[in-house]
Amino acid sequence: MEYRGLPRVIAGPAVLAISLLAAASLHAKPVTIVVDTEPDQLDPCQIDKSQVGPVIKSNVIETLTEIDPFDGTVLPRLATEWVRLDATTWQFDLRGGVTFHDGSPLTAEAVAVSMRRTLVPELSCESALKYFAAIKLTAEPVDDDTVRFTTDIPVEILPTMMASVGISSLATPLNEITRAPIGTGPYVLSEWVPGQRVVLSAYPGYWGGPAEVTGATYVWRQDSAVRAAMVAAGEADIAPRIAVQDATDGSMDFAYSNAVTTSFRIDGAIAPLDDVRVRRAANLAIDRDALRGTLFSAEAIPAAQQVPPGATGYNPELTPYAFDPGEARRLLAAARADGAPVDTEIVLIGRYNIYSNAEEVVQAVQAMLADVGFKTSIKMTDSAEWFKLALKPFAEGRAPNIFQTGHDNTMGDAVFTVPAKYASTERQATMTVPELDRLIAEASVASGEERRAKFAEALRMIHEDIVPDIILFHMVEFARVNPRITYVPNVSTGTALQLRQISFK
Repeated sequence: MEYRGLPRVIAGPAVLAISLLAAASLHAKPVTIVVDTEPDQLDPCQIDKSQVGPVIKSNVIETLTEIDPFDGTVLPRLATEWVRLDATTWQFDLRGGVTFHDGSPLTAEAVAVSMRRTLVPELSCESALKYFAAIKLTAEPVDDDTVRFTTDIPVEILPTMMASVGISSLATPLNEITRAPIGTGPYVLSEWVPGQRVVLSAYPGYWGGPAEVTGATYVWRQDSAVRAAMVAAGEADIAPRIAVQDATDGSMDFAYSNAVTTSFRIDGAIAPLDDVRVRRAANLAIDRDALRGTLFSAEAIPAAQQVPPGATGYNPELTPYAFDPGEARRLLAAARADGAPVDTEIVLIGRYNIYSNAEEVVQAVQAMLADVGFKTSIKMTDSAEWFKLALKPFAEGRAPNIFQTGHDNTMGDAVFTVPAKYASTERQATMTVPELDRLIAEASVASGEERRAKFAEALRMIHEDIVPDIILFHMVEFARVNPRITYVPNVSTGTALQLRQISFK
């Protein structure tokens, strides 16, 4: 898999027109966004990655539908209507008069090819891994303005899932990652200087008309305090995901639910973590009360499952593991007595800036595990290395590891979490449990109360019987917003910071 080359300035006709327009305008209103991590790519099929989506989702690359961040309603975007023709077939009507940034029209063929590209295994598209892992789907044009999707099993929520599929020009390479996305959004990628900045400029041919923001420059600073200080000094307009200790100014700092659940995945395939007693001991060693209000916000909700409250399938009966170091030591001693190699060093794999205070959280977890008798070391990674370690194929002969992760479910259904995380055939799971696989498959095609109940039972089995991870918190996030603009952070901010939602005072 190769990356297409990216010149310092992408100078297609649309971008040239924008540059001339900007130069002539006396009323240009650009903004600066300071994020925590440089995008590793800006491919249309990766719009749900945390370092990609806030830059290009709904700005450069659009989807057929989108999710209302306040009530979860499925809204039209590039599709205006959709209808279910039978149990396994959906048909979508496309918005007329829409063009891609290269001047080509939005057609059903472009939508169908974008869907096929999302499912190319070699691309490891985030949308495919998170939302389409458990189904087989085909996309075919009916005519220029109508596209039909057929699945191998009934998919009740396909319109919701389409909010994760980026639609790009037919000029996009099918089998390789691109660094030059060509979408239909209100902005085009006009510059990417690796290590320095990404610049978006307004697309004058946008179907939705002009926005107040005429362009945006994205820069990145790892330190949360630095990002917050840049907004305070007027050097930036928005700093999403600042740490709780830096959210000190009530006039600029806003807390918001981000639908993210933080956890540590336990590699249950490797001894001593293949012993469920050891996995339970790791959970009982964690003092969530000590983490909450210090490294995590006091508003964070202690969690017992990856699915957030309010989502279909969420199990309200589950409670987080209690902090019980005495019981953790007893379980480790029992496992040791039965021959489990509990003195083997376990690697805690963390990721810089996966969330605020991420490295400090890994260090705190290490200390808590050490207190009950675990031997651990820490390996911090950048996002590129982290993603390689997050997905199968896992390295043969790897050391036992506990893997820091965060998962967002802004789509409102357990199917967007449970299959990708726990179904043994998928790329994130470390364990194979046939009974759980069966239950996940049944829940994914069920509807109504049966769907809710089956996912709730799957989550009970995961939490109480299998124990494949250490679930920490359902998160809230903080953003600092420059007083010169109006922007209300919401549950979608972490994956789609829409520039059209910004206005100037």
